[in-house]
Amino acid sequence: MEAVIAIVALLFVLFMVLGVYATVKVVGAAKRGVDRTITQARRTVEDHTLRAKSFAQLGPAGELAQLRLKLRTSMRATQDALHAGVAEDESLKESLGLFQRLSAHGHELDGELKRLESEPDRATLAERLPGLRERTERITQSADSLRWAARDRARRFADDDLDALSAQIDVESGALRHWTTTQTPAPPPWPEAGAAEGAAEPAKEQTWTDPPRSRTAEEPTRPAITPQGPRPAYPWQRKPRPESTT
Repeated sequence: MEAVIAIVALLFVLFMVLGVYATVKVVGAAKRGVDRTITQARRTVEDHTLRAKSFAQLGPAGELAQLRLKLRTSMRATQDALHAGVAEDESLKESLGLFQRLSAHGHELDGELKRLESEPDRATLAERLPGLRERTERITQSADSLRWAARDRARRFADDDLDALSAQIDVESGALRHWTTTQTPAPPPWPEAGAAEGAAEPAKEQTWTDPPRSRTAEEPTRPAITPQGPRPAYPWQRKPRPESTT
């Protein structure tokens, strides 16, 4: 009885532990989903704000907004492309590592551009804009190069696979169209009459022996038609009348 109680208690504790673990996992996944949604919403709002500033503000402030928007758009597109490609192509891991190093410079530049948006000294800001523009161009060019290289590689693999598939389909199509028609052999032509007789009867060889004697020479000649005997006479028949000689 005590053993049964101990087993039931152990099962209860095990179920409780599994329930707590599942709850923690579900809560963690939900929290990550909420954080991801909030981050995405924050990025969307910030991008729309930068786009509005780039069109509404003039001078250095508007150009700073344009630089930030260009930098963020390029880095996000490259990040999405590399993360999507590394799941299918393991060789992109090295490219992803290079992009992470590039992202550190991008985040640093984005933070600096964001701080300069509230800079009251417009003259100093105008002096620093060429250097900021050059840094932004270098980072975006590197990010674009990685992104397009990954896309070209994926397209090349897709083209190679399509070429191989097309070749296999051509071979299979040729095999499906290759059928053997069984033709009944035509009968040999009939030989001519003379040739047939010559083929059927072998040529007579000449011999020095006496020819065989025929049966007509050995047997007496028989009449062609055997004469019938006298007819029997019946009592009811009349006697033949003698023919008159006068």
